[in-house]
Parts: sequence; C-alpha cells; structure tokens
Amino acid sequence: MKKWIGIAMVSILIVGGVTQVDWNRIGKDTLFVKVGAVSDVEETTLENGEVMKRYVYTQPAFTSDGKSKEVTFTAANKLREGAYLRLYAKDGDTVTSYEEVSRADVPQSITKK
Repeated sequence: MKKWIGIAMVSILIVGGVTQVDWNRIGKDTLFVKVGAVSDVEETTLENGEVMKRYVYTQPAFTSDGKSKEVTFTAANKLREGAYLRLYAKDGDTVTSYEEVSRADVPQSITKK
C-alpha cells in the first residue's frame, strides 16, 4: 500500500513539473535588451470582429559577453520603455520567449554599453 502511495506521489510531481516547464526557454540562447520604442503594431481581426494587436520591437540585443545582434520580437501588450528584458532566442535571432529583469541581473559587460 505504501509503495502505491509513493508511486502516485512521484507521478503527480513529475506530471506537475512537466506541465510547468516553459519549453520555449529550454536550450535557447540568452540575449539582453533595454526596451526602446515600438517599431510597428500588427493588427489582426478575428472572426468575431475583435481586433488583436501585437507590438513589434526591432532593436539591438546583447549576448552575455557583450556581442550585439539585431533582433525582432513581438509582445501582446506594449512594453515599458527603458525596462530590461532577458530574451530567449533560437537560431541566433528568433525570439521564442522573454522576461523582464532588473538592471542588476544584466551582465556588467552589457550595462557599460
């Protein structure tokens, strides 16, 4: 009986862990960027007539060692100008996810630039 309870608990933990993993961040390159002005706004009209907006940002981002890359990424909401983001990118410049970070989380080699 205790064996089955243990197996059930471990199974619940595994399933819970797998569903909480953000697969868009695993194995991706990390870039840092300071949010600038919106480059473009894409509007899509849904079948029910609702208009969805995506805010497009095109600007330089930096690797942890300070190398610059031009990236384009989108957000469902307008981002706060001047905020620092950690971008998760694949294939060099395709952004799959992002999160806002504090300036202290950005490597010093980048903040000097």
